[in-house]
Amino acid sequence: MAFALAAAADLGSLLADWHLGHVLAKPLLMPLLVAHVIARGAPRLLVAALLFGWGGDLALLFDAEAAFLIGMGSFAAGHVCYLALFSRHSLFGRRGTSPLLGAAYALALVAAVALLWGELPADLRIPVAGYSVLLTAMALRSSALGLRAGAGGALFLLSDMLIATGVAEWPQLPRPDFWIMATYLAAQYLLATGVTTREPGVR
Repeated sequence: MAFALAAAADLGSLLADWHLGHVLAKPLLMPLLVAHVIARGAPRLLVAALLFGWGGDLALLFDAEAAFLIGMGSFAAGHVCYLALFSRHSLFGRRGTSPLLGAAYALALVAAVALLWGELPADLRIPVAGYSVLLTAMALRSSALGLRAGAGGALFLLSDMLIATGVAEWPQLPRPDFWIMATYLAAQYLLATGVTTREPGVR
């Protein structure tokens, strides 16, 4: 409930264009979600993934290229934790990922990088491409845990694509920050609860 209230405050602040409200609410989000999953016996790798997400959240509060790169690196570390966690879950009899879904994610990755490549600042192209590969792998592997986690992985990919198109200065939806945060928060919540409801207590 505390996470839901903080999320509502953050998203409401973005809709109202109240920057201070966003600055105050955003740093609370991942710690509250961490507290929730720890109470449900969260695996340590899930806690680490969410805390790296928190580091990315804090970095992206600053409007500077260095902060963007730091944030992307922190999120990348979180994706590594998710991938390690999903691999561990596969050892407990979880189903594998669908080849058709894998092909769809691969096609989306190649298309997105190809379309964005020329629009991105030159010094961001390689980091964004590498991050995109890692993010897509995480989104794909999340589907092995079930629909909830798989939806979380897909929404994480969508959220970061919205960020990338903004960096590339593509046309955006009204209030793009709202849509980025809405999809991101839904993604982290679905990933976290997708893990804790399937394998409580696995560490």
